[in-house]
Amino acid sequence: MTTTTTTTTLARETTTRATIALVTGATRGIGRETVRQLAASGMTVYLGARDPARGERAAAELADAGDVRSLRLDVTDAESITAAVERLEREAGRLDVLVNNAAVNNDLHATGVTPVAEVAADAVRATFDTNVVGLIAVTNALLPLLRRAEAGRIVNMSSAIASLTQLADPTSGAATRRMLAYAASKAAVNAITLIYANDLRESGIRVNAADPGFVATDMNDHQGVLTVEQGAAVPVRLAAGRPDGPGGEFIGQDGQAVPW
Repeated sequence: MTTTTTTTTLARETTTRATIALVTGATRGIGRETVRQLAASGMTVYLGARDPARGERAAAELADAGDVRSLRLDVTDAESITAAVERLEREAGRLDVLVNNAAVNNDLHATGVTPVAEVAADAVRATFDTNVVGLIAVTNALLPLLRRAEAGRIVNMSSAIASLTQLADPTSGAATRRMLAYAASKAAVNAITLIYANDLRESGIRVNAADPGFVATDMNDHQGVLTVEQGAAVPVRLAAGRPDGPGGEFIGQDGQAVPW
């Protein structure tokens, strides 16, 4: 038996009984903390990272939490997605939990939000490429593995800033911040969540959207008012939910539904 075969066999044996989770975009912020909390709950967690070196470093730093494995995954690159799926197939044979966390926000910068009239088309395309197209590409590629789970769960990271109900209220925080590309991309994520939830309902796979709240992260130059621990608690609750738990819902920091 070759070294590669032995390593793969051992990895698969250790994941036979554990819940297998993947968190995309997980080298920092909410994604990284989601990995930590899921691993601490006993799951085997693959930490998705565009940069393999950063992924390995983050996984090593989270090793005390539990079984954390770095997985090179660029949600905008088809070859990277294929390679990641193949590795999960070899090592785990299935996927129980997918947390679609990878995202970019090209509207927000250190000095504020880009004025709506100044948002560049290329910035919108880049935002949608990661936040929308990448999410769909990863989810569809992993559906065969999710279908093998006893109770698969998909959690799509969204934001209340994308709530059309709140955007329709000119006094709401969502309306006043006016993050054109980011809010539009997350509104698309909300629609995608409902479409997948309806499509996969009979398969037993539960699909929900999570609003972590305004968390202090690198993405917002740490302007947020919540900690990453608080923000990650939302997707973690949905990822660890009962097999007969909610599907097609948009859940916020307080555990209550956020208006679409």
